[in-house]
Amino acid sequence: MSGLKRTLPTRTTRLTPRASPHNAEVTLFEADADPTLPRRSKRVKLEPKVEETLDSVPEKGNAVKVESTPSGSSAPTKTASKSPRKQKPIQQALAVPHPAPPRWQETYNTIKQMRSRITAPVDTMGCAQAQCKESDPKTKDEVTDAAVSNLRAALGGSLTVDGLITADDMTISNAIGKVGFWRRKTEYIKKAAQRLRDDFDSDVPKTVDELCSLPGVGPKMAFLALQVAWNLNVGIGVDVHVHRITNRLGWHKSPTKTPEETRLNLQSWLPTELHPDINHMLVGFGQMICLPVGPRCDLCELSTHGLCPSVQKVSKSKSRKAVVLAGEASPSDSLPKIEIALEADAYEAKPVLFTLPDLSAVVKSEETW
Repeated sequence: MSGLKRTLPTRTTRLTPRASPHNAEVTLFEADADPTLPRRSKRVKLEPKVEETLDSVPEKGNAVKVESTPSGSSAPTKTASKSPRKQKPIQQALAVPHPAPPRWQETYNTIKQMRSRITAPVDTMGCAQAQCKESDPKTKDEVTDAAVSNLRAALGGSLTVDGLITADDMTISNAIGKVGFWRRKTEYIKKAAQRLRDDFDSDVPKTVDELCSLPGVGPKMAFLALQVAWNLNVGIGVDVHVHRITNRLGWHKSPTKTPEETRLNLQSWLPTELHPDINHMLVGFGQMICLPVGPRCDLCELSTHGLCPSVQKVSKSKSRKAVVLAGEASPSDSLPKIEIALEADAYEAKPVLFTLPDLSAVVKSEETW
């Protein structure tokens, strides 16, 4: 019996004659299946046709599913979309600390001594000076400082959340137009002000993760804001100067590729009490001495003490700006003092006396001659 196959009888069709309702002389035949035989089911799988619309195109960060609807019903319905991706917390420490580089403290102290004799743009226009110009307590470089001053003036003298929200984009763009990526930063400023109003009661949050949740704010600015505004020392603000200089000094093994890698390395071995000062110190050092292109190694004491493995030979150039260190003797100090007296004027009874106690007040550079 196992070798025999069971076959079903073939379904036959009977023809049933009937008279045509339109012509009595015409006979119609209708096919009628034999009801005693099993009926083979025939299923047709139909895929619902879904037209691509704007609603069916998922937005960035949200998945939208469009389902077919019964005939005669309204437009397709959306299932619940995914919630926005939660921001990843800012990493605070390395799993394995980076070893402290040799002679780092001697290097740090030497740079600190040089910085005490140099006035850099960050000393007068850095973020620590911004609040000195604000009248609202809630609320550099040369280009950034000028842009913030322009924006403050455009908003009536103070940077406030409500003022930024009500200001049109053109007003903000005109004020910060000389800053790089000003179009994008105009958008960031508007969105950040709205977030501050909606989520933080028009105040500035006081945690790194909350600050980094604002459009355009990264870890560097978050750490600096906490240190400057609230004296909260929770990390190092690493910008391009700190990233460049610490790599030139050979403080990272292997060299770091991003400022965030630099920050985590430094935080793992640099004493915590030095975290608030290293950014300000190295930024000014990078603006005046350890320049991105053509560093002034001829003026740097690290090269004479063998503390920098990246020393470069400096060629003399007329285009180089002079860097004057405080306490250094100026060539004009040795010039004689001159006293000039004029004869009495016809309308005056006494002579007019002009005194120049120091020619250095007149002779500032070779270009004045």
